[in-house]
Amino acid sequence: MNLLMKYGLSNRFENEASLYPELSLARITAQYRGLYKIVTASGERQAELSGKLRHETKELAKFPTVGDFVMISPNADGNALIHHVLTRKSIFLRTAVGVSDQAQPVAANIDTVFLCMSLNHNFKLSRLERYLSVAWDSGATPVIILTKADLCVDLSQAVSQVERVSSFSDVITTSVYESDAVKKLGLYLKPGTTAAFIGSSGVGKSTLINKLMGTEVLATGEIGKADKGRHTTTGRELFPLPCGGAVIDTPGMRELGAESVDLSKSFDDIETLAAGCKFANCTHTNEPGCEVRQALSDGVIDQRRLNSYFKLKQEAGYDGLNSKQIEVKKLERMFQEVGGMKNARKFAKEKRRQK
Repeated sequence: MNLLMKYGLSNRFENEASLYPELSLARITAQYRGLYKIVTASGERQAELSGKLRHETKELAKFPTVGDFVMISPNADGNALIHHVLTRKSIFLRTAVGVSDQAQPVAANIDTVFLCMSLNHNFKLSRLERYLSVAWDSGATPVIILTKADLCVDLSQAVSQVERVSSFSDVITTSVYESDAVKKLGLYLKPGTTAAFIGSSGVGKSTLINKLMGTEVLATGEIGKADKGRHTTTGRELFPLPCGGAVIDTPGMRELGAESVDLSKSFDDIETLAAGCKFANCTHTNEPGCEVRQALSDGVIDQRRLNSYFKLKQEAGYDGLNSKQIEVKKLERMFQEVGGMKNARKFAKEKRRQK
């Protein structure tokens, strides 16, 4: 049996891999300093980047990450060499620490992003809105998991608050006293699919993964006063699940940088209102005919949510732009390696002429 089938391999990646007959297909399951753990059709091994791939890759976001399907060849030292990263169907990014204008990949080729937030000290709607904005932009489908429901004073009120900002995402509650967590999450974990768990340290990501695995594959620790759990996961890792599919655990992230976000889904209510403003470049502050300010006055939206929207829009560099301009900016980021969108169009035209 091809071992990759247990790690989310689909026809999509098999077909692309056939373009490189001289190389072998693998998937990255873990990432260390300078090294990767990969799984091939026959087993696990370590891998490193080929000199050419390392030299040609200019952006952090383009480097291989956990979940990537890659093309490899054997190396003399026993490790494999990674030559190509196959086209990603989704990528979860966060702003790189200490690197200006760069995004760092967190997980690739994920179908479902489980956004975990505990219902005690970790509960913060603005954090959830940030997670949702980045998750929708990744290309994966977010599912909200509210953990430690047993510690919540008013569970129905908390769930209601989350549902109002959920962007139509599914909302699941779990607690230490429930035995059906595997059943709840199993609905999203079909063979050939991959999920990722995102959330702050101590919210219970590792506990949920251990339940899905049926064994203690990840160590967890007791929770401190401020919900800061001792979490021994120091890097991202992908695991095949007994129920089918694969899952990626990530180190705790208290705040995600909004390098690129999809506000049209995470703030669909505000974006819909903004489309009806009198001026196309309305800043929703003091202009006449502003539908957003009117909705705020009428109590349709609240100031906290509007402030969260403004903050994420500014962080992503979308401040002052309308929806069409935002899409253009996203495309410019995608094609910046070839000098921007204009050069990309010129390059494409030249290619067509050569055919």
